[in-house]
Amino acid sequence: MLQKFGFSQYESKVYEALASSSQPLDASMIVKYSGVPKAKIYEVISRMVEKGMVLETISEKKKLYASLPLHLVVEKLTAEFQTDIEQLEQHKIKKELVDDHVWSLKADTSIETQLKQAMMEAGKSIRFSAWKDDFQKYLPLLEEKESQGVLVEALVVGDLKCGLSNLVTMQPNEEHTLLERFRLLIVDDLEVIFAGVEDEAWQAIKTRSQPFVRVFTDYFYHDVLLTKITTEYKDVLSKDKEIMAQLLQLRY
Repeated sequence: MLQKFGFSQYESKVYEALASSSQPLDASMIVKYSGVPKAKIYEVISRMVEKGMVLETISEKKKLYASLPLHLVVEKLTAEFQTDIEQLEQHKIKKELVDDHVWSLKADTSIETQLKQAMMEAGKSIRFSAWKDDFQKYLPLLEEKESQGVLVEALVVGDLKCGLSNLVTMQPNEEHTLLERFRLLIVDDLEVIFAGVEDEAWQAIKTRSQPFVRVFTDYFYHDVLLTKITTEYKDVLSKDKEIMAQLLQLRY
């Protein structure tokens, strides 16, 4: 009778035996009427007591058992079922499949759209570096995200005045022959978009692969640090052409 509701065969038989009796039964009588093996009876009765389906008492040093009335069993099972349904509705499976592919992007308008979308979706942090004319396109969005509490760290190539709290400015000079145009965006330590110019056309990659995200994060801080060093100690470094040449080769 109760097997349809998740009870075992033995549990169902014990309940049926007690429900069919007009008086409480001891363990030996339950064995007789239910057919549950004697070796299993106390284990099964104990489970039914724990589940609230069987009541127990002691009379003249003997344990007696009675079934929960059927109408109360119906109420109990209905309430438990409803609770399970509510918990199931509230439960959200958060198993996210991580897309670690490296996607190629072409066409400048498509790349710009992807960059802006990723910035808008940022919830914790944005690291962004680009040349001044490109950077200005995203500046209002970056300032808005910072005002919302998102950590924004930025590097701009070219002189730019703005309200960002963590902006490092690199002033390129005629010696920066290896410095190519680029855009680098890292969002929430989860996704990276890197764009550069090849054959006079913008091309980019986009990925959530964590090894790539970590590498490009290192590149971002590598450029930030180099910019700070070469700006702070420009006069000293300029006197050593070999070191200056090597530093310039480290840039994008």
